[in-house]
Amino acid sequence: MHRSALSRRGFLLTTAGAGAALGLAAGPAVAGTRPRPHPHRRPFGRYGSPAARRTPRTLYVDPHGRGDFTSVQAAVTAAEGPGWTLVLAPGTYRETVSVDADRTGATWIGAAEDPRDTVIVYDNAAGTPKPDGSGTYGTSGSATTTVRADGFTARRITFANDWLRADNPDFTGTQAVAIKVQGDRSAFHHCRFLGHQDTLYADTRDLGLFARQYYADCYVEGDVDFVFGRATAVYERCHFRTLLRTDLSGAPHGFVFAPSTAGANPRGYLVTRGRISSEAPDGYYKLARPWVPSSDTTARPMLTVRETHLGAGIDAVQPYANMRDAYPWQEQRFREYRNTGPGAAVTVPENRPRLTRAEAASHTREAYLGDWRPYDRHR
Repeated sequence: MHRSALSRRGFLLTTAGAGAALGLAAGPAVAGTRPRPHPHRRPFGRYGSPAARRTPRTLYVDPHGRGDFTSVQAAVTAAEGPGWTLVLAPGTYRETVSVDADRTGATWIGAAEDPRDTVIVYDNAAGTPKPDGSGTYGTSGSATTTVRADGFTARRITFANDWLRADNPDFTGTQAVAIKVQGDRSAFHHCRFLGHQDTLYADTRDLGLFARQYYADCYVEGDVDFVFGRATAVYERCHFRTLLRTDLSGAPHGFVFAPSTAGANPRGYLVTRGRISSEAPDGYYKLARPWVPSSDTTARPMLTVRETHLGAGIDAVQPYANMRDAYPWQEQRFREYRNTGPGAAVTVPENRPRLTRAEAASHTREAYLGDWRPYDRHR
């Protein structure tokens, strides 16, 4: 399964697998075979148009010029203040996008029913030199999309970073973020997040902010720590897929989760009713490792995975690993509950910390999200 760099980039933009709820295939599609929407037919579908605007605070984005703007960032810049909706026509938006903290309550809608049709993608990595010569981007700066504002919602959009190790064998900064989300009450419905290392950065604006995030019926793929950060985040009915690494000859290829939950935060990452699949050999991936960053050595990473199918790609014997030996995973807040699949087999009990039934009652989306109920509005 040794794909070329070109086919891998195509794969990032055409992978099926947004989740069982969307009725999409689980495996990779062949690049270039997916039919694209006809360019002259209602680019904004049922969401209106510039001539029939849904609301005065709705803007339309279309790379072919039939909307208010041809780029997402141009629309974000124009949408000053709270409460704007951006409707994105099908297409590939090759750009970086940043949503400042003052643009609260924003909603982005992919006009196509299939999130594969609306893609925001770029290819910066942590080690990519900045054009002005001031250094490299770093992990946060590599993000294709950065959302700092509270109350952000996205539906049926693909967020991707298609930077490839194969194109840059001399790079040491191989983190390449598809999206960094920092705001409270951030919700993603039927979205895809594509990358390799550090794909989905579910974080907060500052250490004292316990930002809540909700991901429903989403698809996330990557290899090293590809869901990471310190947010309080619920992943419901999501599909996580681990990738084959042709640059490595043996296990492990990577880690699915790397939470960095603040020690004072009682809620970290909750994965519920999802699944984890793999294109790598059996047992080549760890479920998680704790990230205790140098900027917060009091962090106590927290991850609960419950009622989720763990495929054979997860190492069932040793599903967790240390990122730094000074912060062993056994001292963090990692728990499992009623998972299924070969990757969930309990062969060494001390390596599979489990919740009791009574403890599991407090590890629910309601407990994690409190008075915010994004799951009620989008069944």
